Amino acid sequence: MKVLVIHGPNLNLTGLREKEIYGQMKLEEINSLLLDKGKKLGMELDIYQSNHEGEIIDRIHQAMEVDCIIINPGAFTHYSFAIRDALAACQVPVIEVHLSNIYAREKFRHHSVISPIAKGQISGFGYLSYLLALEAAVELVKK
Repeated sequence: MKVLVIHGPNLNLTGLREKEIYGQMKLEEINSLLLDKGKKLGMELDIYQSNHEGEIIDRIHQAMEVDCIIINPGAFTHYSFAIRDALAACQVPVIEVHLSNIYAREKFRHHSVISPIAKGQISGFGYLSYLLALEAAVELVKK
């Protein structure tokens, strides 16, 4: 089972910025946990991070061979119809992930343009949101 994990803009600063919102764990640590959990679940993970919308879209276009995409679109969640359209076009199950509970934050963060095409959204559990998404991906692919 192949899974693409995409970290969007500013997630490279996780563990360094706004720790009260995004937590203390650095992205490299989250990625390590993902790789360990993925291995236990029999997954082959491809983990990608970019601060650039076009690069994320290009990576999604290359993902036709994966079984599932887990994406934390960061701020692109709220306005990137281009990322939304790329995800829809690749016809692979998508799980949207957020470290923070976007519905408990600023009003502009309450709307996701990604969630209507995602199988589901996991938010508010910090790094655990990603690990829960791996579990969900297993179930999605089984069906």
